[in-house]
Amino acid sequence: MTRDGSGDPHAARTHAAGPHAAGPALPDASRRRGARATRPGTPRARAGAPPGGRPPPSPGLALDLRLAAPAAAAWVAAWVVVLLEPRSAAVAGTGCVVAAVAVSVARVRAEHRRAAVGRVRDDARGPAPDRAAAAVALALVTAAAVLLAGAAQVAGRAGGPLGHRADLAGVSRLEGTVLHGTARLAPAWPGAPQRARATLRVERVSTAEGTVAVDAPVVVVGPASWLEVPVGTRVAVQGAVSRGDAGERAVAVVSTQAAPEPTARPAAWWVVPDAVRSTVARQSAALPGDAAALLPGVTIGDTRGVPDDLRDALRVAGLTHLTAVSGAHFALVGALVLAGAGAVGVPRRGQAVTVLAVGACLVLLVGASPSVVRAAGMGLVAVAGLLVGRPSRSPAALAAAVVGLLVVDPWQARELGFVLSVVATAGLVLLGVPLADRWRDVLPHPVATALAAPLAAQLVCAPVLLLLDPDVAVLAVPANLLAAPAVAPATVVGLAGALVGTLCPPLGHVAAAVAGAACWWIGAVARTVAALPGAQVSWLPGAVGALLLAGAGAALARLAWPAHAARGGRPDGT
Repeated sequence: MTRDGSGDPHAARTHAAGPHAAGPALPDASRRRGARATRPGTPRARAGAPPGGRPPPSPGLALDLRLAAPAAAAWVAAWVVVLLEPRSAAVAGTGCVVAAVAVSVARVRAEHRRAAVGRVRDDARGPAPDRAAAAVALALVTAAAVLLAGAAQVAGRAGGPLGHRADLAGVSRLEGTVLHGTARLAPAWPGAPQRARATLRVERVSTAEGTVAVDAPVVVVGPASWLEVPVGTRVAVQGAVSRGDAGERAVAVVSTQAAPEPTARPAAWWVVPDAVRSTVARQSAALPGDAAALLPGVTIGDTRGVPDDLRDALRVAGLTHLTAVSGAHFALVGALVLAGAGAVGVPRRGQAVTVLAVGACLVLLVGASPSVVRAAGMGLVAVAGLLVGRPSRSPAALAAAVVGLLVVDPWQARELGFVLSVVATAGLVLLGVPLADRWRDVLPHPVATALAAPLAAQLVCAPVLLLLDPDVAVLAVPANLLAAPAVAPATVVGLAGALVGTLCPPLGHVAAAVAGAACWWIGAVARTVAALPGAQVSWLPGAVGALLLAGAGAALARLAWPAHAARGGRPDGT
């Protein structure tokens, strides 16, 4: 995540708070009544504290972490609620509400007792016990919200012919809508037929007793012809139906050898996104080599055309994230929209509405899969930091986004993609931004940001990725640095070319050629880095290996942190 490059905001606040920054001096009488003089050389004066007050927090370190505990509580609740019976989840949620009320009542009574004995607050936030009680109450409330919302969602899927108590052997036919883009599956053995995976929102189920209306997500595993089904198409499918795993989003899995049977064309709101996706496919087909394979992935997250050798090179080089729709996509587009709206004089509230509208259109374009909605939420966290101009509030915005996403979709708590999205965003906020801020003392702002962002993301994501693959991409940071100049042109120009090309193909092909050149560079970086000796090393697998890698990352971050930052100051003494 990037920050505004107009100088150091912390230093600006420090210099602005000089002797004449707060207006005229108080009269002598007011000074005697309202403030106590501070002798030069005292600890308070050395710390720069205002008379009669406490020392201000160190610049750059005062992060708003008040919502961290509620976000963690929401995550735990979401992890559990999808495994519980709806009634048990509702009881647990009600218990959290009762506990939150009890904690709040105890806090109020404690305040009254302190007031009765004449103890007054000397801290605007209240005594530490009060703050702890408020944090506990808020965590209980967020857990209750997730539990109760999750109980309602689980209850809606529990009944009917696809419910967890139903006999799935009696299901003969399912009809539903393709929710988002299909994915190519790895062959089960060398030379095996190509298989594909699609997600349907099933609306009708046929059994021996008749046809029943339902509303449940189902995964279909079928032949490669499923890759060609447009998003939003209503299809019918027949095959072997098995129950989904506990805690999984899909209630059932259908394995079929039959091609999809379309029953209705996509609804009107799917026509424009499908036309844009078709334009991307035509434009990429006219490009050579890796550019043709990467353009759909970098712009709209369509990786079906990426060959296995390029896919492996991206993985070894640590560049796979560039071909998935991530928070960076939404942050890039949102930041550009924000800059454009501000340049033409749109007020701040209008800028926020514009960014939200463009983000919603982008979600519709690439497909409203859970991963895309999650990426949109994480990207909006980055844009919110730019919009309000308060980087210290970014952790609170991230925590609020986590709570909101889990209330809407608790199944995300058990998905690795959600973990990576949250961890990467938190790493950029808590580590990347401060590193870039400190490195700006010795490096130009763009260089400091370009170095800090991939380093922070790699340090925090590597332990999570290790749980999937015990191989570590050692050269991921330099690979991302080399690829970084091409990411924005490939993404933004590629999207613009897809939109323009739908109406004016010649202009679209020009934009696609520019974006294709950027994609070619990304592919060249991936292949070159992956071919270097030592680009990937094996690490101890499992939780122990993840903990060791996290410790090594923390040590590396400590080494990367400038010495003057560790002492709490900058070279100029601020």
